[in-house]
Amino acid sequence: MKKIINRSYAIFILVAAFFVMLAILGVKYWTYGAKWATNSLNNHIFSYGSLTNAGPVFDCNGVVLASTENGRRKYNDNYYTRVSTLHVVGDKSGIISTGAQSLYRSDIVGYDRINGLFNTINGKQGGLTLTIDSAVCSTAYQALNGAKGAVMVYNYKTGEVPCMVSAPAFDPANPPSSETLNKDERFEGVYINRCTGGLFTPGSTMKIITAICALENMPDVEGRNFNCTGSFKIGSDTVICSGVHGKQSFEKALNNSCNCAFAEIAVQLGAKKLSATMKELGLKSRLTVGKLKGAKCYYSLSGAKDSEVGWAGVGQHNTLVTPLHMLSIVGTIANGGKYVQPYIVKEESSIEILNDLKTGGKISVDAKIAEKMDKLLRSNVVNYYGDKTFPNLKMTGKTGSTERGKKNGYTLRHCWYVGYSQREDFPYAVVVILENLTYGSGYKTAAPVANKVLQKLLSQKGLS
Repeated sequence: MKKIINRSYAIFILVAAFFVMLAILGVKYWTYGAKWATNSLNNHIFSYGSLTNAGPVFDCNGVVLASTENGRRKYNDNYYTRVSTLHVVGDKSGIISTGAQSLYRSDIVGYDRINGLFNTINGKQGGLTLTIDSAVCSTAYQALNGAKGAVMVYNYKTGEVPCMVSAPAFDPANPPSSETLNKDERFEGVYINRCTGGLFTPGSTMKIITAICALENMPDVEGRNFNCTGSFKIGSDTVICSGVHGKQSFEKALNNSCNCAFAEIAVQLGAKKLSATMKELGLKSRLTVGKLKGAKCYYSLSGAKDSEVGWAGVGQHNTLVTPLHMLSIVGTIANGGKYVQPYIVKEESSIEILNDLKTGGKISVDAKIAEKMDKLLRSNVVNYYGDKTFPNLKMTGKTGSTERGKKNGYTLRHCWYVGYSQREDFPYAVVVILENLTYGSGYKTAAPVANKVLQKLLSQKGLS
């Protein structure tokens, strides 16, 4: 009897172990099945490491960006369409891992958990429609005029992204050799989508963050005056300004992008309050664009001296931000303090508003602060850049430039523009950064790019 009982226990344990392993296998299949089926070693959809058996990728207007014809992956006939959409569409070899052909591969090949690749193998491939407008992306890429950098536009009310361009890029229809991509200076950083993965010193665009912190913590800041003599001494260090602005209000200090005023404000706020605002604005979290994960921004004011806090307040300390993050901050301001997650695939529109940190990061701006910042950023354009810089857009914005050392005797600088249209029928925000320029400023270089792109989008929407 005892032997029978022991055998029964053994059988029970084996059966239980079988069902446990079956459950584990089921969970892993549910979680990783798409990744297994669409692995580059699968000859049903790849040939010599290149994607072949996959459905088309369309832009928002139905323009075919990539498709499979006669067992080969083909890209749009227009050169600028191909290169400008490289980082959002991807290449057939998966070198650009941020592209939809990598991130949404299971959708493109037609994989599902019930049939696996059955439909794909039998010629019924999937497909994908993106939110991007290829004509706007082409305009953005050409407006960069050979400079390395990024341009991104999104609808701050819905999250839809009509433009996401990173340069340099290569032609996915005629890709250079891997040796050329790795060694040729023209392709430096080509694997990175600079919109989401590039980390840059914010320069004077940081004054948006400092201004928000001041409005939160200095009740009298809007009524105060700040005196700019061209420099502001903090202990043994000196913050240099781009001009001598004299006596100015808080609004005028932002219009003038005055380093002296904003260094003074930052020092008075202190590292703790400035860090708290940066955390509220999501700089400790990782933002996403659909399945595309952005790089995490960086800042550290722990133990910072007053002079370091002052420099941080004007965007010249150790803070590093992505264009995506600066775009999302101004988009949140434009939307009355409500953050809307950007997305690039039409089918993702049902999850457009995500405030949970686990699903895309969170940016928090009090509605009253957002309203004040909206007026201040509009004032920048009205009183400093001029509405003629952005015809018919009712634009807001902030420029910035950061010195990055010298090359061949020339000072290198990153030039920024970030802002949005206040038009009710055109709720779009834009960010532009041009890297390592030897000339100009954010106003002279990045702002014109932003205008060209938004004017093209305005035209595509049938607006004027």
